[in-house]
Amino acid sequence: MKHLIHVLSLGILIALVSSATAQSGGGTVVAWGNNGEGQTTLPAGLSNVVAIAAGAYHSLALRSDGTVAAWGRNDGGQTTLPTGLTNVVAIAGGYYHNLALRRDGTIAAWGLNNYGQTTLPAGLSNVVAIAGGYHHNLALRSDGTVAAWGINAYGQTDIPAGLSNVLAIAGGTLHSLALRRDGTLAAWRNNPYGETDIPAGLSNVVAIAAGANHSLALRRDGKVAAWGYNPKAKRTSPRAS
Repeated sequence: MKHLIHVLSLGILIALVSSATAQSGGGTVVAWGNNGEGQTTLPAGLSNVVAIAAGAYHSLALRSDGTVAAWGRNDGGQTTLPTGLTNVVAIAGGYYHNLALRRDGTIAAWGLNNYGQTTLPAGLSNVVAIAGGYHHNLALRSDGTVAAWGINAYGQTDIPAGLSNVLAIAGGTLHSLALRRDGTLAAWRNNPYGETDIPAGLSNVVAIAAGANHSLALRRDGKVAAWGYNPKAKRTSPRAS
């Protein structure tokens, strides 16, 4: 089974394909798109890959043995892996930084730290999911609560009061999303393009994604809702299809 992931990070489009199956214990990766920093030039011998992620000009792969590969631009140390990084179960890429979730529910962060994006909140544990934004990060705890850290110039780390029962998280350039277990969404930040204006009546959501200045939601019936920056249509109001 092939899993196709198009990772839009701050306007830089990198496409990665992982041909992995649960039975095979991992697969290979194909990458294409902008390669000015070597972000689509795969490391020699890369195999047994079970997950992939991308930053602005770099790429990440998680192997079945819990180790990580990183390649591409490295001016912020984003492809210099922390010593002894193992037992990883999930990865996420920010602009010039990365996150890795270990099996024990702790996080490793590395790369550029000019806004505290790799300075983890004290006592952060029991994490089950991670997401990287432009210069901020999100972590979902096993109790359904969310932690956020990094730059907060636009309120992207100001978690809404009482946010709980969260199932999934996503980080955009300057905004954040959370999917609750009941299929509804929460979104927060300064909102010049309507990227946090959740369409009225949106429900039964099963997955979310955040772009630079727009947001996406997949409904249980297979339909997608999209809202936020939409200059080609000369509009910024929420739209669902």
